[in-house]
Amino acid sequence: MAGDLVVRPRRGPAWVRAQSRPAAVTSAALGAAAAALVLVGTVFVLAVHGLTPYQHVADALRSTELRVVAAGAIGLGVAAAGLGWGTYRRMPTRLAREEAVAGAVLGLQAALLGGLVLWFSYTDVERFAQNFANFHDVSSDLNAFVTGAKNTILLALGGEVFGIVLGLALVGLAVSSRAVVRAPARAYINFIRGTPLVWQLSFIGLAVPLALDYPVSAYAAALIAFSLNTGAYSAEVFRAGIQSTERGQMEAARGLGMSHFQAMRHAILPQAVRKVIPPLMNEFVVLIKDTSLVIVLGLTEGQRDLMSVAKVGFGDTFNATFYVATAIGYLCVSLPLIRLVNVVERRLRSGLVGVTGL
Repeated sequence: MAGDLVVRPRRGPAWVRAQSRPAAVTSAALGAAAAALVLVGTVFVLAVHGLTPYQHVADALRSTELRVVAAGAIGLGVAAAGLGWGTYRRMPTRLAREEAVAGAVLGLQAALLGGLVLWFSYTDVERFAQNFANFHDVSSDLNAFVTGAKNTILLALGGEVFGIVLGLALVGLAVSSRAVVRAPARAYINFIRGTPLVWQLSFIGLAVPLALDYPVSAYAAALIAFSLNTGAYSAEVFRAGIQSTERGQMEAARGLGMSHFQAMRHAILPQAVRKVIPPLMNEFVVLIKDTSLVIVLGLTEGQRDLMSVAKVGFGDTFNATFYVATAIGYLCVSLPLIRLVNVVERRLRSGLVGVTGL
């Protein structure tokens, strides 16, 4: 009957076992084992030999243990790929096919990575370790990296905050129905978006002080350039958020007797802000990496960012490990923020985050 309650079977472990097939499970297990072997095994061999001094890294990279790990990963990976692709079309259920494909892909990736590790172990690993894993000079200049990370975050944060304020002011002009109000904002936005950030930094930090005989510190010039640049891009983000709001919202607010400014403030902007939080956070992550462009300016020792610290360290020691340490520093700052952006975006999509609090 139409009103009868339809009871669906619970998809517990018994259902999973019924849908799986031994060959598919074996392929997935072999692929996972191969991937774990090449990743965990390589890290374990490096940890056992030690990372300092760099000769220990070279010993680890050409060690018999690492070659055995790589060869084992290649063997398991090839077995997983062959079993997965060979049985994929014969699997009767979707779950079994997905397991077979997952095992084959993991096995292929592990085999390729194991082959790369095995090939690399027979190259000049001593030269590689000396130039890219020599952390002795880096550790002696650790305070410079701490200062560089602090300046990188401060420059990005200052540019983002002032840029958002400027972007809000610009978007108020850019969405105006009057062309004389809209034109200057659009001209500024198009100019900033149409010129490279490195040009803006050079113009504000080098050309203007020299041409006008008006001294501007490199740090202040960088902060101004990042703020002006972020303002243009954040204005476009706000504009997209405002225009994505239903037109009826503005009409309803005006119908309640609100002025255009009041309707924007109380009805449109709160909804737009909720939509533009993830894009603005992405802009902040991009700005953190763009701070490396201040390398074109002459920064003092206390003003250097991470990239400037790496350049100076490499110039003093000809040790490329400074650039490796700088990449690690950027990742330590950026990856948590990228993760935070994804979490906030999911919560906003599910409606769990309001405008005023996360």
